Amino acid sequence: MSIVTATNLTKTFVGPDRQEFHALGPLDLAVDGGEFVCIVGPSGCGKSTLLRILAGLETPTSGELWLAEPGDAERPFNSMVFQGDSTFPWLTVQGNVEYGLHMRGVGLKERDEVVSRMIRMVGLSRFAEAYPYQLSGGMRQRVALARALANDPAVLLMDEPFGALDAQNRTLLQDELLQIWEQGGPASDESPPPEGRKTILFVTHAIDEALALGDRVLVMSAAPGRILEEVHVPFPRPRQVYELKRNPEFGELEFRIWQILRDEVNAARQAEL
Repeated sequence: MSIVTATNLTKTFVGPDRQEFHALGPLDLAVDGGEFVCIVGPSGCGKSTLLRILAGLETPTSGELWLAEPGDAERPFNSMVFQGDSTFPWLTVQGNVEYGLHMRGVGLKERDEVVSRMIRMVGLSRFAEAYPYQLSGGMRQRVALARALANDPAVLLMDEPFGALDAQNRTLLQDELLQIWEQGGPASDESPPPEGRKTILFVTHAIDEALALGDRVLVMSAAPGRILEEVHVPFPRPRQVYELKRNPEFGELEFRIWQILRDEVNAARQAEL
């Protein structure tokens, strides 16, 4: 069952010179509950704009957007993890992770239990009292992920969260994210049922990252962004990123998507001449 549905969604920005820039659409999108969907596309095609609309940070210019109501009224529909460092420098790891819970008025005992579980889940228990400046970039992204998951959102929106990391940390965090998602997320310390998996929409420039993580890869056109092609990822779960990349079919799919993007970028450049 779809948890996110968009129909003929568009977004137009007006610049300082009052010129309109059509950033997105018309775009149709349907995402099922518990699905991991990755989005790739040329730079400036509207990938981040789409996530910001889904997060409620931008208003679409036209079209319809339907978001399923969470079963728990106290549970937020979505949380977002950004590419840049979004930790609060004046708060410790624990303070960062509990921030959303505190703002929602969650009781102290429950906050402590959830925060402890989240910090343990991302492997930062020894750094609970550390401040962001004392952590590496990869560790700060772990904090951002734990903070997003602590609120137990129905949908996790991730905008190139590992884009600024080196290759080793990027792969480690990809594997950690897969493990968290495949186990059903942070609902409890016990193994939850498969339907406990979060719905994730993950934007990335890296085709290999999209294929390693996603159930589907949506390939977007140059601006105004539309869905050019939907690629179903055939690899079984659970997955290990480096092992998966040794599969010849992985390379073939990566090349196929690269060809689609190459042709789209070339066509967009020709249209500007």
